[in-house]
This record gives sequence, structure tokens and C-alpha cells, in this order.
Amino acid sequence: MNSDKQLRQELINYLKKPHTHMSLRDAVKDLPENLINEKPEGVPYSFWELLEHIRISQFDMIDFIQDENFREMKWPKDYWPDKGNKADKEDWDKSIEKFEEDLKILEQIVLNPENDLMTHIKHGSGQSILREILQIIDHNSYHIGELIIMRRAVNAWK
Repeated sequence: MNSDKQLRQELINYLKKPHTHMSLRDAVKDLPENLINEKPEGVPYSFWELLEHIRISQFDMIDFIQDENFREMKWPKDYWPDKGNKADKEDWDKSIEKFEEDLKILEQIVLNPENDLMTHIKHGSGQSILREILQIIDHNSYHIGELIIMRRAVNAWK
């Protein structure tokens, strides 16, 4: 296997098959509905707010890779749902679904041999597709770990 194909496969493995971290789907599996909007003690956001942050951030990085007319969002306002917004089970499930749909788009980007993972993104300031993918993996795994810790804090983890 050549090194380009091997790199692409390793990236897909990290995106799809948790090696050192859990998938988002597993981290939120069977979270009691009554906890969706809860903020565990000492945590500044709810399960819902963190899930949405993960989804929005991943979408933003994928959008940056793909859209030559990309417009930066405002930090932190645009990366979190509005304070006070509450989610119901349908919102929760839709957020997970959108996250997974975007992950599939990212997989297509990675697997497309026409996408040079190392070349700087034309409309960026030095970022490459590889850097954005690694950032997504890192960001997602960090916050997925937080979800698990939050669940443990409220005794909602196996």
C-alpha cells in the first residue's frame, strides 16, 4: 500500500473506529432524556449545549475545507447554541444525525484521491486538509471525553 492510501485509511480509521476514544454515538447512547438540558455541578454547559458545540465545530471545519467562500464564524457565540435554548429528544436525535451526516462528508473528502491532504487550502491562511481533519479528530475526542465525564458526574454512565 502506498503511503498516501495508508494515511487516508488511518484517518478514516480514527474517524470511524474509535481506537483511543469512544464514538459520539456510544458516548450519548441511552442518555436519559431528562438529562439532556442538565448541567452537571461545576460544568458551564448542558449535555445538549456540548453536543451542539461538537456538531457545529465539526460542520464549521468541514465547511472551511469545502467552501471557497467560507466565512469565519464568531468565537464563541456561533460555536454554541444560544444560552437558554432547551432541546427535546427530537432536537437531540437530530443533532446526532447531523453530526454523523457531516462525518460521512468528511470521510468522502479524505477518500477522494483528488484532494491533496498536504496542500494549503486556497482560501485559508496556511491550513491543509490534513490539519483540519486532525483538528476535527482532536476536538471531537476531547469533547466526547467530556460527555462521558459529565455522565459519570450525574451517575448516568454504565
